[in-house]
Amino acid sequence: MNTWISKPALKKLSYVGVLDFATVDESGAPQVRNISAIHYEGTSLYFLTARGKYFASQLKNDGRVQVLGYTKYKETIRLSGRAEEVPEDAQVKWRNVLYQEQPYLENVYPGETKNIDTIFLLQDYTIEYFCLSTRPITREYFVVGNAESLKKGYHIMENCIGCSTCQAVCPQDAIRPGTPFVIDESHCLQCGNCAENCPVEAIERY
Repeated sequence: MNTWISKPALKKLSYVGVLDFATVDESGAPQVRNISAIHYEGTSLYFLTARGKYFASQLKNDGRVQVLGYTKYKETIRLSGRAEEVPEDAQVKWRNVLYQEQPYLENVYPGETKNIDTIFLLQDYTIEYFCLSTRPITREYFVVGNAESLKKGYHIMENCIGCSTCQAVCPQDAIRPGTPFVIDESHCLQCGNCAENCPVEAIERY
């Protein structure tokens, strides 16, 4: 996995504007909502909600969040990490920044009602970039801040017999001959077709 910070991916998210934020509730069920009140500060994301919303309580109780954006160029960008509530002495500063960038918020929380808002920060996370408009497809991973690196996909083990079945069934020609054969993860769909067709079960998912 690449461990350098991908500002271009964040720039693409800023162009998308409205992003999907996914959390888990107290029962472990997924919860997804659209958020547009987002400020990008370097590689950090500041976003706004109200303290009484389930979204805020889920972030406080668990912290895990995935942020998803999809561009018109068929690019999927997924951020995975843990969000933290901004310290109280910095809440007004970042709230003012968000209200300045997103004037519609004054209509949502006019006057003193904006005091119910709270700001969260996402600064340690992984990025998964996936583009379907290229041939072969493009997939990249990045690590931002102190997030743990993420390993996903499939790999071919040492018991590979070199029969080339996996290469023949790969829809993106992402497998190359070798001892064992090698999957090019940057072009892998992660569909599992190679693993399902391997006659000796030499392909496993990370």
